[in-house]
Amino acid sequence: MDRPTPGNPLPPPRVPPHTEVVFTADFGSARQWVAGRSWAYPDGGPVNPGDDKLDHLVPDAAYSRSGVFRATRRPDGYWDTGLLTTEGSAEAFTVRSGDILQARVRLPCEVGAWPAIWTWRDGDQEIDVFEYHPDHPDVLEFGNHVRGAGHSFRDAAVRPGAWLDLRTEFGPRSVVWSVNGAPVFADHRGVGHGWHACLIVNLSVCAGRYHPAPAAGTTEMSFEVSSLVVRRPARRPGPVTDEAEHTRGTP
Repeated sequence: MDRPTPGNPLPPPRVPPHTEVVFTADFGSARQWVAGRSWAYPDGGPVNPGDDKLDHLVPDAAYSRSGVFRATRRPDGYWDTGLLTTEGSAEAFTVRSGDILQARVRLPCEVGAWPAIWTWRDGDQEIDVFEYHPDHPDVLEFGNHVRGAGHSFRDAAVRPGAWLDLRTEFGPRSVVWSVNGAPVFADHRGVGHGWHACLIVNLSVCAGRYHPAPAAGTTEMSFEVSSLVVRRPARRPGPVTDEAEHTRGTP
């Protein structure tokens, strides 16, 4: 698994010669996104304590639809939290093998916050574009749960409140993560050729098993996604034969 070192820098992000934008996030769109539920949570939510989360998912637009994902403390010990997913939406968009996701995010400042952009389908197919925990203020976490790879990226640009430009290429043979225009990890595992999955963007709250829970005086936290775009290699122009279509395959 590649990691950038002074003597072995990663190559620049691969730019396929022909790509097209297939998804531009409009978090306010009910056709693109479903708010406040996901089958990544038991029974679709609203809670998931088995994953060390204090989340109580809510559909309230104020918690996600502006692109600012919020969490507020509840009297019962849980936190009302914002989550959006393409799973079950009218458009039903899925990321596919070969796609490139680009996002600009503002990290949260409060210990206990757990923001993420990730994928999910049918109880699996999880690729973590990023996860972040402010108790490790200079670390971003990347994960390929499809084929068992991950990396903790440490850099001075990663800090509470920072804006970051993220790029993830879901390659069939290698998933490659870039931060602020520079590649930082290639897993050489990939997702395979037929992989596809829904997108999830959310702010979870840590329960304390793996990362500290929020301090007693913390009552609200947030992180922001100002843009999220998915690009896909364009099909070559020209007539499509039965043999060529079979070779391309479909997810």
